[in-house]
Amino acid sequence: MTPAARIKAVLDILTRLHEGRVPMDTVVGDYMRVRRYIGSKDRNYIAETVYEMMRHRARLAFVLETQGVSPSDRHYMLVYLSLVEKRPRIEDLFDDSRYGSEILSEEEKEFLSKISDKSFDDFSLPLLARTECPPHYAQSLQKYFGSAFEEEMHALLQSGSLDIRVNTNLAPLQKVKDYLAADNVAVEDLQFAPNGLRVKGKVFLSRTKAFSKGWIDIQDEGSQLIALACDVKPGMQVLDYCAGAGGKTLALANHMQVKGRIVAMDTEERRLEKGRERFRRARVSDIIELRPLTDERHRKWLKRQDQSFDVVLTDVPCTGTGTWRRNPDMRWFTYGPSLEELCAIQSDILDRVVHVVKPNGRLVYATCSLLPEENENQIESFLKRHTDFELLPLAQAWPQGLTPPCAGDVMRLTPHRHQTDGFFAAVLQRKAIS
Repeated sequence: MTPAARIKAVLDILTRLHEGRVPMDTVVGDYMRVRRYIGSKDRNYIAETVYEMMRHRARLAFVLETQGVSPSDRHYMLVYLSLVEKRPRIEDLFDDSRYGSEILSEEEKEFLSKISDKSFDDFSLPLLARTECPPHYAQSLQKYFGSAFEEEMHALLQSGSLDIRVNTNLAPLQKVKDYLAADNVAVEDLQFAPNGLRVKGKVFLSRTKAFSKGWIDIQDEGSQLIALACDVKPGMQVLDYCAGAGGKTLALANHMQVKGRIVAMDTEERRLEKGRERFRRARVSDIIELRPLTDERHRKWLKRQDQSFDVVLTDVPCTGTGTWRRNPDMRWFTYGPSLEELCAIQSDILDRVVHVVKPNGRLVYATCSLLPEENENQIESFLKRHTDFELLPLAQAWPQGLTPPCAGDVMRLTPHRHQTDGFFAAVLQRKAIS
């Protein structure tokens, strides 16, 4: 592709994003899927530019506002090319060719001339623009992070790492490292997850022998730590109520050494079904039952399971603010329920599953959110509604012999403090019958 064609592709993707209200990763994937003629280097540039423009969205918008220029995708692109990529002769990228964008207008050329020798520092960016913080979340995040707000928000502007969890039931950690090294994949141990590795550089893990053998699964370290907080053991009865595509279900099965029973439930049956092949590849499918909540039979079954499970994991739907490194569009676009609606859904989920927890059993509440409204506030409210439960301090809840990543009663992970995505987890225990 020519440089002009690359720019046009980026603008096409941004247009589709605004028109369809579909998450950006899906829009990019769909765009590339029907254009197999695009080479790998061009694909990388196009995708990375789309993501970087979204990571700079508030700063780009502020520059346009100060210059009195309308906030169109094309104008965002001009600021990005000038202030972020520092491109010379930007007008050459708009050549009105068959696969390029129309040439710059005189007004656009004049605008570029005003900013071509500047940086963002020259525009006296306000705090929320500097930190790319959406105004509707600012009060909550500023209150929670306090003096560390700017540091925490800057860490969320970086791209996320590529972490993997090793299926140690099939292969020991060192053997997996050796196989990955043979496939030219460099890794390092994770800081807190004992069976996790962080991949260095860009690689295609699906092409490695370790992946094909079911020895590894892609999973952020923070997500691995949520599974650890469950402290499941072989032979237990476990319910993964918001299982999604089964990432944490897999981790739980590994910790249980494929002994016991896991029931995986979710409202999205198609997503739940995607886990089947992952379970087979990891050789854990024998202990996993899939029960989609779209089926009335499974909902009735759940109502009958009074105090039947040792551990219940509720990784509930949330705003996803902790995943902004990977999903920067979620700062600015809402693809599902509002925060208020999500909080009601989260409370309802807890109330729906609370009856299935055994005495001394655990109900683990987790989100990939940074907002107290979805985290600490939900736990406080739950304990008021269900006095037969208590919050288990993290040090007491953590698997024996391992050090928890946080001090205090709950797990609060952030990219700045833990080099993970933003996660929250609290372990609630049903009190023993006296």
